[in-house]
Amino acid sequence: MYEKVKISRAALHMWEEPCISGEDGSGTVFFSGCNMKCVFCQNKAISTNGFGKEITIERLAEIFLELQSKGALNINLVTPTHYTKQIINAVKLAKSKGLKLPIVYNTSSYEKVETLKELEEIIDIWLPDFKYIDNNVAERYSKANNYAEYAKAAIDEMIRQQPNCVFDENGIIQKGVIVRHLVLPGQVQGAKDIIKYLYEKYGENIFISIMSQYTPCTNLCDYPEIDRKLTWDEYNSVVDYAIDLGLENGFLQEEESASESFIPPFDLEGVE
Repeated sequence: MYEKVKISRAALHMWEEPCISGEDGSGTVFFSGCNMKCVFCQNKAISTNGFGKEITIERLAEIFLELQSKGALNINLVTPTHYTKQIINAVKLAKSKGLKLPIVYNTSSYEKVETLKELEEIIDIWLPDFKYIDNNVAERYSKANNYAEYAKAAIDEMIRQQPNCVFDENGIIQKGVIVRHLVLPGQVQGAKDIIKYLYEKYGENIFISIMSQYTPCTNLCDYPEIDRKLTWDEYNSVVDYAIDLGLENGFLQEEESASESFIPPFDLEGVE
């Protein structure tokens, strides 16, 4: 087994959902590489271009403990899928040395169920995207023509493992599933279809995070329909639909979230 991982940043992150970041921050580890090819990716420096530094499992475990010592509310693993085995070993090692924080698995949901089952005793909080419910859209924007089937099965497995959200006395999540959806320009109906699917299937057992932060910061000349910011009317249409459905367990974003200032710097902070 390849015993190293490549990461680009390990630091307190303040821009997750309030129940994850709180006031102290989420101990976020950004892994280099990704199993999707989203044309609008905000993190291409690490997802596609491979920026980062290789470290050992032992060093990754140390980083988890360092984030805990800085006051992190959890350990937040971003695009971790391709390092599943190494992460399992690192978490076990860190726990043997005093790690007490919940572990967050921050993923695109383009996952194999058998991989997620290996993480059953490791992950406390699942933070999956549900990007697309239409595979034609998934193929156009992420080169994943089977995304919807994989995402539905993956989220099913996550909820099997963590069927209810549990919060501490300060409202910080300790266990559970929060499903994110980033609303894309021109894809209002797709967003509504995803929220309807999630709400009708899982009800209030999960939280749904409806995100407005889409930022066209890469070369999208071949995709002119998404080479713009989401309009506030588009976002509000999705939010109003969710409210009309009866959704109460959810998170919304402010208009100013659609900004490059919300994209973290990938500068090896906390790695070396």
